[in-house]
Amino acid sequence: MERKVMEYCEAAKRAAEAAEEEAEERRCIDALNHLKNMSITSHLLVSTQVARHLRPLTKHPRKRIKDFASDLIVSWKRMFIEQTKRDERDGICNNSVEVVEPPNREMATKIKKVQTNCLEIKVQKTDQISSPGSKKAMGSETFVAEEEISSAENVIVETTTVVAAPKLNSMIKCNDGLRDAIREKLCEALSKVASEADDEEIRHEVNAIDPIRVAVSVESVMFENWGKSNGTQKTKYRSILFNLKDPKNPDFRRKVLLGHVKPETLVNMSAEEMASDERQRQNQQIKEKALFDCELGSAPKATTDQFKCSRCGQRKTTYYQMQTRSADEPMTTYVTCVNCNNHWKFC
Repeated sequence: MERKVMEYCEAAKRAAEAAEEEAEERRCIDALNHLKNMSITSHLLVSTQVARHLRPLTKHPRKRIKDFASDLIVSWKRMFIEQTKRDERDGICNNSVEVVEPPNREMATKIKKVQTNCLEIKVQKTDQISSPGSKKAMGSETFVAEEEISSAENVIVETTTVVAAPKLNSMIKCNDGLRDAIREKLCEALSKVASEADDEEIRHEVNAIDPIRVAVSVESVMFENWGKSNGTQKTKYRSILFNLKDPKNPDFRRKVLLGHVKPETLVNMSAEEMASDERQRQNQQIKEKALFDCELGSAPKATTDQFKCSRCGQRKTTYYQMQTRSADEPMTTYVTCVNCNNHWKFC
């Protein structure tokens, strides 16, 4: 499904670029119409970024293409908002609750599993014998869990299971050899994160994320901002790929995969910001050494108390002399106050 969406998207963009002829305009409208008739979900919108790819068509000089693309993106936006609200209302995460029976209490109702959303709990019941403090299920055998549970009642152990998007088995192609190669290289670098994670919690979080989807999102943003990788911005492509593949920079790979560094932020980062902590420390040491060497190469300054600062009245000054005029003229003396950094000169 994602591959078909991207194929129609690329076909619409190619036809729109050559839409000076009426035949190309019809091809563009046909591709957009195919996208309109497809069952596009919010999941597809996020994974393919198709709305972002088609956004330039909303400013196309051809009115038919412009209106059709604008209506299509507006309908997708409305659908995405409605589905998001529906997911929030229904609950994206299902809470699985397990009821543990106290050993010192006889119960004839055996509860196998309870699925709860908010405060409503559904019970699978085998036998039914009334007991003190229990509530009978009505109709669909549901009861409302009380907010305060006494120690004599069943102990409820609640766990939360997050439903993650299914992982893709193959890379999403865009019928462009250069872009597909960049996506493969990004995916190869991001796939290393799972084997590099030492902490069990981090490993579980990494395994829940699909590196293919992240690679496609990163490459799409790079292409929108910089164009093709063999253009004028090819050095920026190389910089990101180098730092993502750097074996000494696993933290940067993990941050990109987990979304701590968004693709929009990644394309604006400098090489120093993407570098590993060790490399940043080395760069800082090189800067400090260069600054120290630069200061050593400056003109030597002597300290004296024979000059009085006109600003603060102190006599703590440094000075040096330079021959700024002809050889038979006296040297020019440059004085700096150590206390207030006031500067003056005299001959």
